[in-house]
Amino acid sequence: MPLKIAIYGNEVKKEYVPVYQRMFQFFKSQSVGYVLYSAVKEKLQRKYKVDVENIETFTDDLDDYKNINLVLSIGGDGTFLSAVSYVVERKIPVAGINCGRLGFLADIPSENLEQHLKQFIDGNFEIENRSMIQIVQPHELFTRFNYAINELTVHKLDNSSMIKIETFIDGEFLANYWADGLIVSTPTGSTAYALSVGGPIVVPDLSGFVITPIASHNLTVRPVVVPDNVEIELKIEGRGQQYLVSFDHRSHPLDFSESIKIRKASDCVPVVKLHGQSFYSTLRNKMMWGADRRN
Repeated sequence: MPLKIAIYGNEVKKEYVPVYQRMFQFFKSQSVGYVLYSAVKEKLQRKYKVDVENIETFTDDLDDYKNINLVLSIGGDGTFLSAVSYVVERKIPVAGINCGRLGFLADIPSENLEQHLKQFIDGNFEIENRSMIQIVQPHELFTRFNYAINELTVHKLDNSSMIKIETFIDGEFLANYWADGLIVSTPTGSTAYALSVGGPIVVPDLSGFVITPIASHNLTVRPVVVPDNVEIELKIEGRGQQYLVSFDHRSHPLDFSESIKIRKASDCVPVVKLHGQSFYSTLRNKMMWGADRRN
């Protein structure tokens, strides 16, 4: 079956425009079939006067993804997370072309773009299956896509008072966290929000959840890694009426009377890695891991 690529994006900034144009030109020169996210096409036409009239489009309708073999996310990690919600159900591999800032998930640089695109065409890549978190309760809190590739976070909504997060693993009490919030992350998410509050870096192909408090008011609690075959329940108490649940790039307030139950999702995200890329090289290059003037 001939390769058909979907080009997905959220924002279309001025500096992104040459990247899109180079992609269109290269795919045309290689006779590769591709479709463009309809919202991106509209922005390119209206705001930047780019001639995309004859390019096919796709929308948020899952039926539009039926004949697509690969999704290219154009932007940063936020755009990549948005793209995931469409590819998982179709089990379509997704690759991130980084036009943003850090680009840890969207880790393919826009420099030497044609060289990277040729690797996609030639099948010169590998697939890494990344685990996700699923919210079991409340059911369909985030409607159709009740999953996250990075993390679930509970936050306080009151600016002045911490919250108490009573945490259970398969029904067994783990700890009470008195803190501004708590992060439960996948190995993929260990390099995101959890890292910024002192959590460990976990290699993506390991199995586990990382539980990390945010601004804990107790020096005796530290981040902990638990197996990913367990169900985690969080019961929240605090002043006011509600707390905030964040799930990757989405958030929703909940009443304190409602607890959260999460577990590992049955589906994985197929993430494209070009040959020559690795988690360790990305860690060194993006996070400056191990940077030392003596080296």
